Amino acid sequence: MYMQLRYGFRLYPSAGQRTALAKAFGCARVVYNDALRARETARSQGLPLPKTGDLSQQLITEAKKAPQRAWLGEVSAVVLQQSLRDLDAAYRNFFDGLKGKRPKTGPPRYKSKRDSRQAVRFTANARWSITPGGKLRLPKIGDVRVKWSRTLPSTPSSVTVVKDAAGRYFASFVVETGPEKPLPQTTPEVGIDLGLGHFAVLSDGTKIDSPRFVRRAERLKKAQRDVSRKQKGSRNRDKARIRLARAHARVADARREFHHQLSTKLIRDNQAIAVEDLAVKGLARTRLAKAVHDAGWSAFVSMLEYKAARYGRTFIRIGRFEPTSQVCSVCGVKDGPKPLHVRTWTCRACGAVLDRDINAAVNVARAAGLAVTACGAQVRRALLPAQRREAGTHPKPSPIRWEQAGIPGLQAGEDVNSTASRTSARSTVRSTRR
Repeated sequence: MYMQLRYGFRLYPSAGQRTALAKAFGCARVVYNDALRARETARSQGLPLPKTGDLSQQLITEAKKAPQRAWLGEVSAVVLQQSLRDLDAAYRNFFDGLKGKRPKTGPPRYKSKRDSRQAVRFTANARWSITPGGKLRLPKIGDVRVKWSRTLPSTPSSVTVVKDAAGRYFASFVVETGPEKPLPQTTPEVGIDLGLGHFAVLSDGTKIDSPRFVRRAERLKKAQRDVSRKQKGSRNRDKARIRLARAHARVADARREFHHQLSTKLIRDNQAIAVEDLAVKGLARTRLAKAVHDAGWSAFVSMLEYKAARYGRTFIRIGRFEPTSQVCSVCGVKDGPKPLHVRTWTCRACGAVLDRDINAAVNVARAAGLAVTACGAQVRRALLPAQRREAGTHPKPSPIRWEQAGIPGLQAGEDVNSTASRTSARSTVRSTRR
């Protein structure tokens, strides 16, 4: 099975190269907005939407000849063509969302030069290359210095140059590669319960603390206050905004690194992994929105999924409506919903005292069909009160043990089976109680 992967590397363009990249970003944005305006005009007039080939001829080839758009020739034509492809992808995703083929997305919107992210894409037709010295050669931009952190597994099909909100430049390579050599077979199979108190709780009882990167980043508060105190439109506000964006970028990088390390460890140590499909969008609309976004569950689960497919592991995602927190993992009895503040509960059927998170992780693994035990879920066995009446009958009455009755003066183990002896015993017991 072949898959497409993205490899990102940091770029360090010179001052002149940053200017050339800014022109490329601007030209691609103008062509995108012109094409979107042409299609929206045709839609409002009830006409069929113009095709990509017609838009390319009109907005790129003919527009370069006009004095008003002559500056489009200062950038690579491939960048402008790919901008039209991006618009096609935006429309396709929008209509597929309406048909139910994928999650719903909004209609394409106009791009702004003030957007936090700017990007242009170079395909093989642009004749970009990697120089023998390790620099990235881009048409009409030059040789850009790259910080290589690892080797590409195969020849990339395209490269996307991205400028983020913090002013950093990245090169994102699309590489088509086959599956890696499968990892050695191992025995453990684990279920994962994702949460906020602990980032992940495994079915074997392991609890992984949540780093809470946003909560720990005190500089974010000061940077946000500095932005709010600056006058809008001023140069000082732009400087403060960049400082805030850099602080957020450091937090995002730390979170991504944590996700990669944890997902790699879980894939390496377990043969099968089961997780629960969480409604992240719904949770992000509650009062826990900040903590939910800080955890980054969706990115972590996506890493687990593609790494499992790449290294020959089994990844299972169970439904979000599975009552993992309501079912006792010891006896399987559904004990009903519980509020979030209840972290430990006692099963009313078997008396097992269960840790809420570990019990949910065991149930996630069982719902996925994994072979796990409930040893980590059971904390201790609670004392249950004796029942007043026992159901059923005994075919033969057990003999009365006088030693157990606590009557002094008789030998231990002496049996009395006759009616007279039982009557005498009862009277003796009554006299003793008096």
